[in-house]
Amino acid sequence: MARQNIAEQFVDILARAGVRRLYGVVGDSLNPVVDAVRRHPAMDWVHVRHEESAAFAAGAEAQITGRLAACAGSCGPGNLHLINGLYDAHRSMAPVLALASHIPSSEIGLSYFQETHPDQLFRECSHYSEMISSPKQMPRLLQTAIQHAVGQGGVGVVTLPGDVADQPAPERAMEHALVTSRPTVRPGDAEIERLAAMIDEADKVTLFCGSGTAGAHAEVMRFAEKIKSPVGHALRGKEFIQYDNPFDVGMSGMLGYGAAYEATHECDLLILLGTDFPYNAFLPDDVRIAQVDVRPERLGRRSQLDLAVWGDVRETLRCLTPQVSPKTNRRFLDRMLKKHAEALEGVIKAYTRKVDRHVPLHPEYVASLVDELAAQDAVFTVDTGMCNVWAARYLTPNGRRRIIGSFSHGSMANALPQAIGAQFTDRSRQVVSLSGDGGFSMLMGDFLTLVQYDLPVKVVLFNNSSLSMVELEMLVAGLPSYGTANKNPDFAAVARACGAHGVRVEKPKHLAGALKEAFAHPGPALVDVVTDPNALSIPPKIKAEMVTGFALSASKMVLDGGVGRMAQMARSNLRNVPRP
Repeated sequence: MARQNIAEQFVDILARAGVRRLYGVVGDSLNPVVDAVRRHPAMDWVHVRHEESAAFAAGAEAQITGRLAACAGSCGPGNLHLINGLYDAHRSMAPVLALASHIPSSEIGLSYFQETHPDQLFRECSHYSEMISSPKQMPRLLQTAIQHAVGQGGVGVVTLPGDVADQPAPERAMEHALVTSRPTVRPGDAEIERLAAMIDEADKVTLFCGSGTAGAHAEVMRFAEKIKSPVGHALRGKEFIQYDNPFDVGMSGMLGYGAAYEATHECDLLILLGTDFPYNAFLPDDVRIAQVDVRPERLGRRSQLDLAVWGDVRETLRCLTPQVSPKTNRRFLDRMLKKHAEALEGVIKAYTRKVDRHVPLHPEYVASLVDELAAQDAVFTVDTGMCNVWAARYLTPNGRRRIIGSFSHGSMANALPQAIGAQFTDRSRQVVSLSGDGGFSMLMGDFLTLVQYDLPVKVVLFNNSSLSMVELEMLVAGLPSYGTANKNPDFAAVARACGAHGVRVEKPKHLAGALKEAFAHPGPALVDVVTDPNALSIPPKIKAEMVTGFALSASKMVLDGGVGRMAQMARSNLRNVPRP
């Protein structure tokens, strides 16, 4: 039996770690690895049209499955294209292994054609980035990169020169059992006791939740019930904590709504659960704050803490809840629930007023119909920009749906390639990409990837012919909009020319039918919806502090378009408020 070469050994180890596909674009320095994938029974090569899409797709797959995913780029420009998607995966804590192939090892450092130094370039967006310069480093170096990606949650990068990949693997290569899942982390008894004492001493406690509450919904609800606490969330916490939540007071941040801001500022004790919420202007500086997080480097970097608790949210609450004394006074909770309902009622009128007859279409109406018609276990991928607003306000979580976006890195053009990775995990599950015309056109080439693999992704394109979030930032800063207009084609015609289902919608009466038809289509589909570019009402007075990046005062802006079904949920929660 012929000995394996390094490329074959590399692919074997990835397969043993649970990787089932390698996203990338072929190139000469990658040829040995691609050929090894071709011959491996448990691995597929996914040929995308841009390496940035490969990294986004791998990151989305990892977020959906919770398992390691992988992508690859050829030497120089090829692997450089990975970097934006890898930044997103890393900041989303998605376990991704990236292969950056390299120029011939004998030419490194001599300004050879396409030479870069990928082992250095990727260090800022990875937990581990090293180069294999000798066959004897395999497989230990790859295994180390995998364990960094899985164990710490993020990216591990391996740089591999093409000539080394083609060399024979050592006969006695050292291999060991791979870490493919993360453990639970329990805080120490002292921290649990201190946090329990702080809660018992406080009259008004608020919980503010992020993506670290994934898998801990039941524990958060039991805890909130015991201490009579309002529960707010950040955008990344929405899908994990908003549903079946009688304590919900909405979302804080620049896209916030409801009473989350008031609940976090009017309490005696604020407990941050699994959130690295970056906008410290929205956090109070005059209440006691405790933070629970599985990543210790995140503790206290956004606000001054009275107690830092190192542990994952579910295990922490399992230990903490039995130790706190039950609270009986609901006055603070009920007052916040009432404020939340009133706040939502105050903005819902704009959504209900002639929205089904407005031309161009209100994007809020589009998002509301998508939410209504999409499957109950749909995966939504969401472009950065105004699509984030519509997702935050109109997509209804239920514990089965997933909402993925570039919520920490904030990259344009993420939704389409993330939909590719999400759909590859399960072809029978509905995947809907909420794309803006700016983001979609940036990586539009990978719509061809949907067609090539017959991936049944449904692209709902919010087409307002502008970079509307950037335009809004300019207006808030008191600047005239400039450089934000897009001259777009008929995207539905483009989709049909590519071999997919495509329909253009310009009138509200045609929208529901177009969405139903696209969602029922067995292959890839695109609905090009011409939407109103003036979907946001700008405040009548521009304040100097309303600068790009949204200072606290910018959150006072009225987002014209309501909040979808969240007002209904708030009304339902109010039914549980005791009446005098």
